[in-house]
Formats: sequence, C-alpha cells, structure tokens
Amino acid sequence: MRTGAPVASATLATGPLRRWATLLTLIIAGEMAFVLPFVIARVFRPTLLEVFGLTNLQLGTAFSAYGVVAMAAYLLGGPLADRYPARGLITVALLTTALGGLGFAAMPGVKLLTVLYAFWGLTSILLFWAALIRATRQWGGDAAQGRAFGGLDGGRGLLAAVLASALVAGFAWLTPGSPLDAGVAERSVALQRVILICTALTVLSAALAWGLLPADPAGGQLRGASAWNGLAQVCRRPLVWWQALIVVCAYVGYKATDYFSLYAADVLGYDAVEAAWLATLSFWMRPLAAIGAGLVADRIEGSRTLIGGFALMALGAGVLATGNRLPGATALLAMTVIVTSVGVYAVRALYYAIMGEARLPLSVTGAAVGLVSVLGYTPDIFAGPLFGYLLDGAPGVVGHRRMFAVIAGFAVLGMAASMVFRRLRPVVTQQTPTTRA
Repeated sequence: MRTGAPVASATLATGPLRRWATLLTLIIAGEMAFVLPFVIARVFRPTLLEVFGLTNLQLGTAFSAYGVVAMAAYLLGGPLADRYPARGLITVALLTTALGGLGFAAMPGVKLLTVLYAFWGLTSILLFWAALIRATRQWGGDAAQGRAFGGLDGGRGLLAAVLASALVAGFAWLTPGSPLDAGVAERSVALQRVILICTALTVLSAALAWGLLPADPAGGQLRGASAWNGLAQVCRRPLVWWQALIVVCAYVGYKATDYFSLYAADVLGYDAVEAAWLATLSFWMRPLAAIGAGLVADRIEGSRTLIGGFALMALGAGVLATGNRLPGATALLAMTVIVTSVGVYAVRALYYAIMGEARLPLSVTGAAVGLVSVLGYTPDIFAGPLFGYLLDGAPGVVGHRRMFAVIAGFAVLGMAASMVFRRLRPVVTQQTPTTRA
C-alpha cells in the first residue's frame, strides 16, 4: 500500500446524503471562484479583447498581475487552511470575488483591469484554494483520493461546460442580429450583462457554501505556530518539489485552453460565436477526462495516470504546433482539441491526488498545497505574457505554431517529472486496496 497518514478518521462529512451534498458544494464553489477572472476570458476572448480595447500582451499582463499576488496568497493561505474551518474561508472568498465582478462589468481600462486581476489573485486564493483542496482530500478518505479529486475537477468541468454553453447562448441572444454583424457597442452591452449574471451566480454560490458546508470541516486542527511549522516540514520532502514541477507543466497545458477560440478566429476565420463554441467543446471534455482519470487512478495509481495524461497533451499540442491551417477540416480540428483537452484535464484532476502516494500527513495538507501552488502556478505569471508575445509578434498561424510547440515541450517535461515522482515515492510491500492516489 502506498498511502499518507490516515484520512478516513477525519472524514469531512458523515452520512451519504451529507457527504455528497458537501462534495457538490465544493464543486460549485470551486468553479464559481474562477468564472469571473478566467472563464469569461477563455470563452469570449476575441470579444473581450475588442470591447476592452486590449492586445493579447495587455490581457496577458493582467493575468500576470493575478499570478504575482496569487504567489504570496498561496503560501500564506496554506497554513490558514490547516488552522481555520473551510466554510468561513470559502464563503468570504466568494463574496469578495463577486465584488470584483461589479468592477469588471464597468469595462475598466487596462490599468484598472490589471488592478482588478491583482485583487482577484488575493480573493480567489488566500482564503480559498488551500481550504478547497484540503477539504477535498479529507472528503476522499484513505480509499478514494482519485475519486475525490477526479470528482471535484470533473464536477467543476461539467458545471463550467454547462455554464459556458449557457453564456454563449445568452450572449448570442443578447446581441442584436448576427453576432458577426453586430457593432462593438452591441457586443459590449451583451458582454456586460454576461459579467453581471456571473457576478450574481458567484454570490449565490457563497450562500450555498455557508449553508451546506459543515461548520467545522477540514481546518481547525493546527493552532498558532504549529500551522507554520507544517510549512517547514513539507519543505524537507523532495516529492513535494517534484509534485510542484508536475503542476507547473500541467498548468502550462491548462493555459492552452484559453487560446482555442482565438486559434479558431485567427487561423480559421471563425466568427465570435463559432469560436466560442469551439472553446466550449474543450469545456465538455473536462468532466469526462477528470472523472475518468480519477477512477483509473484509484485502480492503477495517480502517478501512472499522470504519465498517460501528459502523453496525450504532448500529442495534441504537437499536432497544433505543426502549423497546418486545416482548411475545411473542422472535424480534425475538433478532434485535436478533444485529445489535447483530455490530456490537460486528466493531469489537472490528479496532481493533488498524488499526495497519498507521497505519504503526506493530512495535518500539513494545507501547507503542502501552499508550497506546491506557489511554485506550480507560476504559469499565472509567465504564461500570459509569453503567449501574448508569441502571438502578437507573429500574428496568425506562425504565432500559434510557436505557442503550441512550447506547450508540447512542457507536456514532455511533465511526463518525465511524473516518472521521477513514481520512482522516488515511498513503497510499502503489503498491498491493500485502500489508497492508490
């Protein structure tokens, strides 16, 4: 058996109905915290650039501001999650993130937009991220880490796919006439209304978190200096550093999903709605890939499943990096998006589930999440400006070819890091079916 400290004794919620209500609440909260900062830009990127008067580099710089603030927030938020209950942390995080949505709907200029993204880097990370991951690990117990994290990310993906589809349909309905023929003013009003809808939904998710999450779930076990001592403890674990590298490579791949709609618009000439529907196809792959990867991981272990996911990511990104315009080959483009997305979302679902294989104690999960995140999510700082530079420096097919070549390279690196993690993990000879995550 390869496992961490026992988790089952600290199960997040008791009773089947309460347990599944808790997971459903974590899923909703886990996705709604990032709809305003990321989902809108991912689905409506061409429209967002036009309405806000931005270049790819400027929007990438705003994402970078989010990432810079998030780096400190990840590190500080980990010990907070080990000390305080998740219900209060998650609720406050969602309410403050929704507050930023009101500023987003005001269509700010590039400077204020950058400040807004920095604000979101604080609200959606400091009180939220480590608490969410720690609560999910505790929900899974000893036997179901793959299902816990696969269910979390798969459920988030299903919610994102449904929400993205509804937002695209709503945007088309709110835009007078054909979206292709509508002027900037009409598209601006439609996008503003979409932002306000997402803001209201974020507030509702905060109310749901407060009402349905247990009053004293994952946090609250470590007090005072002991919560910060956990950070020193996890720093001495080499597998935590390898896990951080895995997250870096996986997250670069995840950033690629922001550009599927732009690829369709710039390379294939799709209109705003057609490009958004292609991006939405990627959203629908997330629940299938994440839940499937979680089930597979509980049978063959998460590290092995990660290797396969990175291989699919490298394959799909490599095809896009060839630079073929694929004239008339809509089905081939869709298949490439599907393969890339399956790889991306499989590794995304599992890169925290492998904490069990590293035999990491539950009591320092928040600290470990903080350390892994502060390193693993550095793509929030460098990926946006890098991809923006590549795309703006060589508009059209050349820029996209270079960008996807970089993504394929990170996928190969992630596959190698997963192999090293698997080689170095603690091995206990007696095999039992409890935890294989």
